[in-house]
Amino acid sequence: MSPDTSYSPDALYSPDIRYAEMSSSPQSGLVHAAPPPQPTPLHEIIAALRTIAELDGLTEDEYTWIATHTTERIAPDGAIVFTEGEPSHHLNFILRGDVYVNRRNHGPVTLFIGRTAHVTGKLPYSRMKTWGGDGCASGSFWGLDLHEDLFPAMLQAVPSMNQRCVTLLLDRVREFTRADEQAAKLMALGKLAANLAHELNNPASAAQRAANALTTNLDSDDETKYCLGYLLKSKQELDAYRVWMREAQARIATVASKPASSLASSSLADSDREDQILDWLEAHKIQNAWTIAPALAESALPIDMLDTLATTVSPGVLPLSLASFAATVRNQRAAATVAGSTARIFEIVDAIKDYSYMDQAPIQEVNLSQSLDNTLVILGSRLQHVTIEREYDPNLPAIRAFGSELNQVWTALIENALDAMHDRGTLRLTTKLKGRMVFIEVWDSGPGFDPALKSRIFEPFFTTKPIGAGLGLGLDLVQRVVNKHFGSVAVESRPSATCFQVRIPLDRMQVY
Repeated sequence: MSPDTSYSPDALYSPDIRYAEMSSSPQSGLVHAAPPPQPTPLHEIIAALRTIAELDGLTEDEYTWIATHTTERIAPDGAIVFTEGEPSHHLNFILRGDVYVNRRNHGPVTLFIGRTAHVTGKLPYSRMKTWGGDGCASGSFWGLDLHEDLFPAMLQAVPSMNQRCVTLLLDRVREFTRADEQAAKLMALGKLAANLAHELNNPASAAQRAANALTTNLDSDDETKYCLGYLLKSKQELDAYRVWMREAQARIATVASKPASSLASSSLADSDREDQILDWLEAHKIQNAWTIAPALAESALPIDMLDTLATTVSPGVLPLSLASFAATVRNQRAAATVAGSTARIFEIVDAIKDYSYMDQAPIQEVNLSQSLDNTLVILGSRLQHVTIEREYDPNLPAIRAFGSELNQVWTALIENALDAMHDRGTLRLTTKLKGRMVFIEVWDSGPGFDPALKSRIFEPFFTTKPIGAGLGLGLDLVQRVVNKHFGSVAVESRPSATCFQVRIPLDRMQVY
């Protein structure tokens, strides 16, 4: 190009020439950003630097210093600009193209985007040591790299870069925090949706099955009742049968009201009861006894009640009377299933409303015991093989807090405990008041973790889980939310006993 050629980003490189010698990984086949075959004229680099807003106001000499002390790199669309985990040694000036940065275990969530005419990479005063994600070029990329060994010389040659870099650091903290919170919220939302789908599916399916069975049974049961009414010889026999039905239903209700521990409710006991009833029905020559016996066995109707019925009605009426009673029992059980399932659905919906503090102000009077229990309801699908122990202080006062954010804390801590136990073991939740400080503890019976990791356990993106199983943001979120409430969080771990303790002051809430 001639010296007086004006700066034109789109005309700087011809893909056929500039990308001919791009480096690539022999293992992955991915193209990596690399220096161009021929250096770009200095005046064009300076013209490109003048488009960077963070450098606005520099003198010609200062632009020249940056242009002459940096190295160029170019890359086509989709090429790797930097790789997660590799050492970071350079301040980057993006002159053309964008760089999309993603962490490998974040899925589709973009950490941040390095735009054209912006400064990124390692900054002076930054503690950054390695790249926190994979940077991929979007569109044709052209950038300049300034090695960290030249930072002191840059700050001396371009004094205003001190303030500019500090401003960039502050902006980066805000951007990273926003991205981290977005990733954590998306993951929490996905888990919440999965748990809700599971929790709602069971009662909804049970209600649907019971309603379908009820609809089918009613049509056939009507015919049975008509035939029974026709065969009854007198009003006295009808009254006697109705008295027997009321007594039988009362006996069934009495048995059902007994504590589960006092009932022989094992599968073997149910099978034995059904066999006894089937033998009785066959001994009395009841047709289709195999269709009647299961309903009577499930209701736990005593055998002596069957003997009473046999003496109450005539032998010709006995088969239809038993079939009619069995149909009534089936319909009552189906109706009870529908009622119980819909009640469970309403219970889950109420728990979700309490958990999310729907239609409420951000700050509420939070009952910590109820808050913990609402979280258990949300995670109910993972608690089938977990023993829950609650030790709640009944005199614990409500606290003023960001209710929905505290629920994220309990969710993260309980999920960590369940992950450690593989959803099998003992989970203990405790609340207590010491002075003007509320203590909330989440214990689990998992194997614990290496004491050497204790100092890193709350670091963002630190996780002991396999890649893809966790983002390493859960405990970081816990700490940030607890700090927001002027509290603290600590952890102690040993085999079969890991405890996360959250401390929240009562009085500081008034500053909200």
